[in-house]
Amino acid sequence: MVGEHPAMGPSADSKGRTLNPRDFLMAYNQPPDTPFPAHLPLLAAMAAVTSRIRLIAGATLAPLRHPLLIAKELGTVDLLSQGRLVVVPTVSWQPEEYGALGVDFSQRGKLLDEHLEIWTRLWNDGSPVSFEGANYGFKDIYIEPAPYRPGGPPIWTGGKFFSPWMVRRVVAYGKGLYPIVPPTDDQMADLAEAMRAVGRDISELELVANIPPPPFTDADGLLDLDAAIANAPELVERGYTTLLLKPSMFIDDVAEFEEFCRSALSKLVRAVNE
Repeated sequence: MVGEHPAMGPSADSKGRTLNPRDFLMAYNQPPDTPFPAHLPLLAAMAAVTSRIRLIAGATLAPLRHPLLIAKELGTVDLLSQGRLVVVPTVSWQPEEYGALGVDFSQRGKLLDEHLEIWTRLWNDGSPVSFEGANYGFKDIYIEPAPYRPGGPPIWTGGKFFSPWMVRRVVAYGKGLYPIVPPTDDQMADLAEAMRAVGRDISELELVANIPPPPFTDADGLLDLDAAIANAPELVERGYTTLLLKPSMFIDDVAEFEEFCRSALSKLVRAVNE
């Protein structure tokens, strides 16, 4: 999974930085000079040297681009990867990022909603595409080539909190649910009811979660993989089928990455089947 921040403002770390730079980056704990390569070119490069792994465009800040432009970019990466792209569209938490790029931060949710409608219309119906909304409008526009996968890359919907707008988006557009904090059983029941109301079933969703790691206790140490894997069975029992780890929390050297992946997968399979 590769996320993005096209720009960072000086307040990006105004709530303090993480104890250890390997920890998860959250709102206002990120050094503004953190290097964030543009994630879609990076995923395209990864597509060229891989053949099986999924390529997840995490935290894709859709409102900072025109929906037709990003739909074409996403479709191109899906085509290059032969259907291995997954998209996690979101809005960001940083007003300075929006201001620098000339986009109204207060409208970011409404902009995202129109993006999702336009992408869905384009990827399901093909070119030419027309749309008339509060923020975007065009008529009989051709966007080619189409994505590799019919219907386009699957969309995982998520966010920090289980909010009404997250429920609305996952019901309308989601192929997966990827919240930062796993919802409660009551919240999942509410989502299941909302899915049924539109003729969908919650079993259609790929349920995705980060495996909670133990906390860092110093500024430069690594975490214990076994301690993290111990938290996986509970997620599986709750119905999560896709579990994520952040490798840089556990290894320092990219040369160790392949062996880390083998070890993590083996340990995970053992843990959830015991």
